[in-house]
Amino acid sequence: MECGKLFAISLFVTLTAAGESITLRQAVERSVEKYPSVRVSLEQVSAAAAGVQLARTAFLPKADFLSQVNRATRNNVFGMLMPQSTLPNISGPPLHENKLTNVWGTAVGFLVSWEPFDFGLRKANVDAADVVRRRAEAGVERTKLDVATAAADAFLTILAAEQLVASAKASVVRGRSLETAVGALVKAELRPGADGERTRAEIALAETQQIQAEQAVAVSKAALAQLLGVAPSEVGAEAGRFFETPPGMEPEGGVSEHPVLREQRVAIDEVKARQTALDRTWYPRFLLQGSTYARGTGAFVDGTTGGAASGLGPNISNWGLGFTMFFPLLEQPGLKARREIEVHKERTEAARLDQMQRELNGRLEKAKAMLDGARRAAKQAPVQLQAAKAVEQQATARYKAGLGTIVEVAEAQRLLAQAEADSALANLNVWRALLAIAASKGNVNEFLDQAR
Repeated sequence: MECGKLFAISLFVTLTAAGESITLRQAVERSVEKYPSVRVSLEQVSAAAAGVQLARTAFLPKADFLSQVNRATRNNVFGMLMPQSTLPNISGPPLHENKLTNVWGTAVGFLVSWEPFDFGLRKANVDAADVVRRRAEAGVERTKLDVATAAADAFLTILAAEQLVASAKASVVRGRSLETAVGALVKAELRPGADGERTRAEIALAETQQIQAEQAVAVSKAALAQLLGVAPSEVGAEAGRFFETPPGMEPEGGVSEHPVLREQRVAIDEVKARQTALDRTWYPRFLLQGSTYARGTGAFVDGTTGGAASGLGPNISNWGLGFTMFFPLLEQPGLKARREIEVHKERTEAARLDQMQRELNGRLEKAKAMLDGARRAAKQAPVQLQAAKAVEQQATARYKAGLGTIVEVAEAQRLLAQAEADSALANLNVWRALLAIAASKGNVNEFLDQAR
């Protein structure tokens, strides 16, 4: 009875030592709100949304303004010059002589271009950008699930580690109580001195186990603190109903709506959208264009030149309207190869979707098996604990009566310590299995609702 009280007191001290404790739902919600990876995913969604707006600008007309001033020679020749980007163009008739006389030249112009129809190419590009946005949104849900699952698992790990600390402390208390009794018997020369040494060895072992359990608490608190963005010393887990018997049935449903699968389905849609855009690329392009411009030059047709400032201002203007069509005739082989690449990418993403679904189904079945085993162990834990207590009491009584050995007492106390730990963790292990099922299905909210 005394050991049971000490165990309960130790547990209470452990659970309240961290100061203000938080519930599981609070831990999950704060982690999802503050963890950087969630913010990264949200910014990716914003970037993808901006990409959709960028694709929509292709429907708008293009307007370009040009202004230029130059000082150059005026020599010109007949003949064709293939399209290039190196030699400047000179307008006007050729001259019979080659001189280095140079004059001012100016130009100012405005061009408006608009593509009235494009056989669906711009819409396909907008749709492709929108699929990228939807994939980013699905990525946010996947990231939130990962963070929420990690936070819930770290929270339950803290509770489990604190239970082991309480169990280890109770073992140390029992060991010291036995050490006192054995010391009195050894001093009275009713027991050999080796019994005292064995008792001290058992105490040292129990203290080592306590240190390891306390280390596990610190590590698990550090893991949760990382998700919460606080110092480990500020982390405290509220036990809630996690040491009570969990619900009798796990939530129904499968893995079909898991965020990972939704994201992967959108990845397939993204590849298909790129294929649609490629299918509409090898079409004629039509441009409705309007231009107005003016030019000025200090060179005249008869070969003479104006004054020193002649040509610094535009003095000849023009305007024009036109309808232009261009067709990329020889791009078809390249477009065909690019589409073949996208076809193989689609098959790759589809195979990856099948792989993910199988993995999630496997995780779900493993979690269900864990739940079944944890429930059965939870039913057996009270029987194990009661029997271990009886064995420890009998072994201690036999030793004090001179009928047993210190080895029997030590083994009985170890058995009791293990039974106490198993009993304390029995219901918690069921909750952990329920968390694994919820994570496999992709919705930890069901688990949080059960844990209220």
